Amino acid sequence: MLSLIGLQIARLERISADSFWAHRASGVKGSLLRLLEKSEKGHHVRETDLQHMVDLGFFILEMAAKEKTTQKSR
Repeated sequence: MLSLIGLQIARLERISADSFWAHRASGVKGSLLRLLEKSEKGHHVRETDLQHMVDLGFFILEMAAKEKTTQKSR
């Protein structure tokens, strides 16, 4: 799961600042980084919190990709 989170953080960073989803991506990225840091320090991180953030990250990536393809087709 931790490698997936790292990959997702990298992908969220690549969303264009012009995208409607950029601000939300930034917030999810920050939350994922905090959860990852907390886990690395040995603190308990609830699996449900991690899963929720990962699911939200995938949703934002999907919406940003759809937005980008819609803009290209115009």
